[in-house]
Amino acid sequence: MSSADRRHAVGVSRDVERRLGNEATKPVLAAALLHDVGKVTAGLGTYGRVVATLAGSAAGHDMAGAWTEGKGFTRRVGLYLQHPKLGADMLAMAGSDPLTVTWTREHHLPEDEWTLPAPVARALKAADDD
Repeated sequence: MSSADRRHAVGVSRDVERRLGNEATKPVLAAALLHDVGKVTAGLGTYGRVVATLAGSAAGHDMAGAWTEGKGFTRRVGLYLQHPKLGADMLAMAGSDPLTVTWTREHHLPEDEWTLPAPVARALKAADDD
């Protein structure tokens, strides 16, 4: 992960710990630290991520799968847009706790699609958005 991504992850983790106190279990803190790990698959820098985000907003995130079948920058944009799924898959293969894997997969979904306990998911989301 880039230094900016590591700073973000640590900040999210600290914020979650502050918000949840004793409820900030190891899997919850791991979710805070690792929720964006899938971004490494794209290998995009800051400007590439901006372009990918704009492309996803303009064309819709449903295009990401098709873009991953391309080559070069287009493929990397598709991978970046799929970072929640890719990161969750990476964490599952590494044997991470199911809560950590679940939040990594769900962290960009609308609240009504979350499967984690609401207080935990809300704290993770709020910390990620700050």
